[in-house]
Amino acid sequence: MEYSNGFPRKRDVSLEELSQRLAEFAEVRGWDQYHSPRNLLLALVGEVGELSEIFQWKGEVAKGLPNWSSDDKEHLEEELSDVLLYLVRLADVCGLDLGQAALTKIVKNAQKYPVTTTDHTTTSTRN
Repeated sequence: MEYSNGFPRKRDVSLEELSQRLAEFAEVRGWDQYHSPRNLLLALVGEVGELSEIFQWKGEVAKGLPNWSSDDKEHLEEELSDVLLYLVRLADVCGLDLGQAALTKIVKNAQKYPVTTTDHTTTSTRN
């Protein structure tokens, strides 16, 4: 991996790469014993709570976060990353292909919520 100022350079990252790096990270630290599905789920819920706190008293927030400071945006990136990483690790420990599951879910949602000529607000990310 190429680094700039100690941080990875911006590039596309796959869920597979994240999964592999997280597995290696846990293994070399001896954390596999603690990474049961239950423990990972509880950690994920905690991180979602921390993410929620960022928005708790802000009211509606505009797309792109135009009124947010760079520090606030960095904090949001960190909490979103924590949620993503625990989610990817949970899927891996459960033996699931999260990327394929997400694509399958999008197809199911498209079938469940078809676009109609009068409804242009259909969202394919509903349950």
